[in-house]
Amino acid sequence: MWLLEILSRLSWTAAFAALAVTWFALWLLQPVARRLDLIDHPRGRRDHAAPTPMTGGIAMGLGVILAALVFAPEVGDGFAGFLAASALLLGIGLLDDLHDIPWYWRIAGQTVATLVMVYVGGVRVEQLGPVFGLGPMSLGALSVPFTVFATIGLINAINMVDGIDGLAGSLVWCALLMLAAAALYAGDPLIAERMMILMGAVTAFLAFNLRLPWRDRAVLFMGNAGSAFLGLVIAWFSFRLTQNPSHPVSPVLALWLVPIPVMDTLVVTARRMRGGRSPFHAGRDHIHHLMLDAGFRPMQVVTLLAGFSLGCGLLAGLALRADIPHPVLLLAFVALCAAWYALTARRKRALAVLRRLRHPLHGAESPPGAPGRRGAP
Repeated sequence: MWLLEILSRLSWTAAFAALAVTWFALWLLQPVARRLDLIDHPRGRRDHAAPTPMTGGIAMGLGVILAALVFAPEVGDGFAGFLAASALLLGIGLLDDLHDIPWYWRIAGQTVATLVMVYVGGVRVEQLGPVFGLGPMSLGALSVPFTVFATIGLINAINMVDGIDGLAGSLVWCALLMLAAAALYAGDPLIAERMMILMGAVTAFLAFNLRLPWRDRAVLFMGNAGSAFLGLVIAWFSFRLTQNPSHPVSPVLALWLVPIPVMDTLVVTARRMRGGRSPFHAGRDHIHHLMLDAGFRPMQVVTLLAGFSLGCGLLAGLALRADIPHPVLLLAFVALCAAWYALTARRKRALAVLRRLRHPLHGAESPPGAPGRRGAP
């Protein structure tokens, strides 16, 4: 009942405004994308069915920023940092979508954007809480390097999981929902309202990006601009929520709000580096690729992974309420990553396990679905 009572007090105007502005921008930018050739063409590792505009990220950025400026003017001094960091990442992502710039330029831009977040927005990771069971752990001089590393990791995790229609947007929407719930529980309705604005924008995007019964492919993609922007959003508000002493939320909870992107990125990066390859090397070794090759349809992959994310967040939240020690939650996440690494060490074995898991859920085998956008790195 407490949740319903708090929800009734929140302002929904800004969320609906973000949805409406994003929807309109998505519609308006489609012909612009074609004139600028901001199109993801089905060639090479871009194995979707038809040329598709990559304007989702720009539209979501516009929807969030305009809705916040008009309907949430009390965003505070840190909003200037959010605007600057978002604009920088959207710009770098747009250049990458247009010209496929080298990965090190993307990392450089992400680093600068994170420093803007830290020094202009005032958002950083300063303590990790009792994750090792020894009391709150202050990072001290390591605060800024850790914040940069974590933010770049989240940005690229969202980019890497953006491999089929609707997946990245759905996982981000689930993470925003869980962040909002955690903020409400911690007594911070302001962050919950910001999450609603972001959820409104992502909802509008998903209406164009998800496969639906009357539409067998996405109408548009978020592009690298979108994955960078959404990665920044998750980092920004996760840090805001977990580093606020007035409304304490355990930092270890953040891992369980985006379990699929983080786990998948850590495992793929470790395997590629162990094989002497760059972490940014293209390949079909992500979790969604394996599920597709095991016979899952794209919407089945999206639904199952989104449900898994929500389940992980719920269980982690209940564990914290039950005073389960923080090191146990951290070790559980490490064990999850280790188990996935071990399972996928042999591709044939991983596919066999996934096919067995698929059979009771979906009955007879169906042909693998094709990814909806270019294969993520």
